[in-house]
Amino acid sequence: MCDYSLHAFTNRLAKEGEELVVHRFFGGSMGLASPEEVAPASRLLESRKFWSWSRMKTRFAADLPAEPRPCAVCIPPGATLLLRDVPLGLRREFGITAGEEVTFVQTTASANTYRDALRFSNQRQTLLQTLRPGLRILVVSLEPKTDEIPALALSRV
Repeated sequence: MCDYSLHAFTNRLAKEGEELVVHRFFGGSMGLASPEEVAPASRLLESRKFWSWSRMKTRFAADLPAEPRPCAVCIPPGATLLLRDVPLGLRREFGITAGEEVTFVQTTASANTYRDALRFSNQRQTLLQTLRPGLRILVVSLEPKTDEIPALALSRV
């Protein structure tokens, strides 16, 4: 649902039809967030490009308002997503189109590892951590396709 590194952030489940963006959270990990929540945080970081001692002192002043922190949006394994405006480099590397339908997968159940990934229609996949911030993603469906459910899970039903 959400990589281990995003559990320190406020998080919520995605909604069908929602547009999200790949975002680098303050801890350095990549995840998905609402574009409306990411924009103010991006402007805040942009305004802090050049640090000085006076800015550093005011940064730690007790009366400063809390920084806006985007909420991490979690996607269940098997969900169908649509990547929009895929950069040329990523298209070439994975043999995909500018608008690619993908399946959200988890590569492992191991703790403390990046496991959130996208599987393309050509069965190649990449970790969410390797994507460029700002890549737009539309949540098409949160329900897994029946061919994405492992045979073991079907036998228990």
